[in-house]
Amino acid sequence: MSRQQRQALDEMLRHGPLDLGGDVAEQRALFHGMMTSIPLPADVSTTRGELGGVPVVTVETPANDPATVLLYLHGGAYAIGSAADAAGLAAEVSRRTGARALCVEYRLAPEHPFPAAVDDALAVYRALLDDGVPGSAIAFVGESAGGGLVAATLVAAKDAGLPQPSSAAVFSPWADLSVSGDSAVGKAAVDASLTPEGLRTRARDYLGDTDPTTPHASPVFAELTGLAPLFIQVGSYEILLDDAVRLAARAAEHDVPVELQVWPQLPHVFQAFAAQLDEGAAALDAAGAFIRARWADGAEADASGETVQAGMTS
Repeated sequence: MSRQQRQALDEMLRHGPLDLGGDVAEQRALFHGMMTSIPLPADVSTTRGELGGVPVVTVETPANDPATVLLYLHGGAYAIGSAADAAGLAAEVSRRTGARALCVEYRLAPEHPFPAAVDDALAVYRALLDDGVPGSAIAFVGESAGGGLVAATLVAAKDAGLPQPSSAAVFSPWADLSVSGDSAVGKAAVDASLTPEGLRTRARDYLGDTDPTTPHASPVFAELTGLAPLFIQVGSYEILLDDAVRLAARAAEHDVPVELQVWPQLPHVFQAFAAQLDEGAAALDAAGAFIRARWADGAEADASGETVQAGMTS
């Protein structure tokens, strides 16, 4: 990444109209305008539907394998964003994995507080399994709050007795709604996108009276044993840096296969700016390779008759 690329993106983010802690209705409209200002490529198709009683947007790119699925959870601090808004980034992951993406239109706070988002994501995953798609053919992907929601949904799936998917890839996950990581203060000056005050405002909207350390809300406090292999990416210029690092450490402590990539001097969900940042495309390539490798592991295990549990073979 050139210095000029990094500086241009920093200026754009710092002077943009989005205020995460601002009025919800206004921020939703602004965020939607930002996310849809660049049309999707002509070879990307989107289809609205429903799965498990939850609205979804299916995102497809050329040469998708119908046997594999990405369950995609969008960001927006649980209060803004939508499945359609996430279609661009979901399509980039779709290209790199050869799988269609199901973007989940989970209910947003403050109208629908915790655990609505977890319930909706779990309902879609359960419906996929009920439709005959094996967990070994599914990968979870999410960014920001959607990344934290991915980890929380994996924990909820385990608690519900459901099989784990093949893997999960998360970008800049918001995994601690208590906003207690050291980087919330230490990285505030260099984070051009988020503020701890904004996160705390949205956390109150989502949690209500729920303790922010509740495992299904903040997976850095959860028991992660038995979860699918995790792939975590974060920029070093993020107040959520510690969320990613602590989630990876928690996973390692609980014997979950995990890979953490910290990309220096990059902002929140930098993968979304792959068209402007050289590292954005490289990071997406790495995430796609991780997901494909886990699918290959599952296919080999199935062919040999081995048991697949949480992405591991025995």
